[in-house]
Amino acid sequence: MSVSATIILPGDEIPSSTLPQPTNKKKPLTLGPGLRHIPPDTIVTTVAGALATDTKKNAVWVEYNSGRYLPSAGDLVIATVNNSAAENFNCILTPNTPPATLPHLAFEGATRKTRPQLYPNSLVYARIFNAGKESSPELTCVDPSTGKSDGLGPLKGGTVFQISLGMARRLLAGRKGGVIVLEGLSEKVGFEVAIGRNGMLWVDGGNIKTTLVIGKAVQEVDEQALGEKGQKKVVERVLRGL
Repeated sequence: MSVSATIILPGDEIPSSTLPQPTNKKKPLTLGPGLRHIPPDTIVTTVAGALATDTKKNAVWVEYNSGRYLPSAGDLVIATVNNSAAENFNCILTPNTPPATLPHLAFEGATRKTRPQLYPNSLVYARIFNAGKESSPELTCVDPSTGKSDGLGPLKGGTVFQISLGMARRLLAGRKGGVIVLEGLSEKVGFEVAIGRNGMLWVDGGNIKTTLVIGKAVQEVDEQALGEKGQKKVVERVLRGL
């Protein structure tokens, strides 16, 4: 899957050159959210956002900032611990999603004696292990195949910033998502980030000022739907102020 760096606006016509080029030419093109077909062969946008394509599925849609988060297995999320029960931590993903459970032993090397002591409002970077429709989502902080954390686990320090679901998807897609603001800032400033598919961004810049300006820079790019040129201007302005 890829997401174009070019921001599109309602009413824009999608050039055929930007549509996915599937290996299976017989597979019909699938239009997703944010696009409308005008016969015979015109495709226009109905929302502002970034164009996303999936060559394997021959699908195209618009990533845009709306909707509520629906847990899906494999998603990376930033969870807030609500309380601890006998075998699990009960966590909150968003105010509108069911509480999630995180087993006490779902951490690298965890035993009943060495498991993390997480208190209410603690933050955890986790992956959704099971998103059963009839049960609460279950989280894990290890790769089931290796038992390693791979960067998951408790998040200490730092600050959480709210971002749109579309922005979260784009950030997790790396350069394919068309978001270069973090990469640009990292060339001059050291910091850590964790990106939650549930619309949360955790930033630790080592001090309050750096942490805040980085988080707010991402929010600015998100809220104003800035393309690469706009993001470069944000990066330049932020670096001048640090």
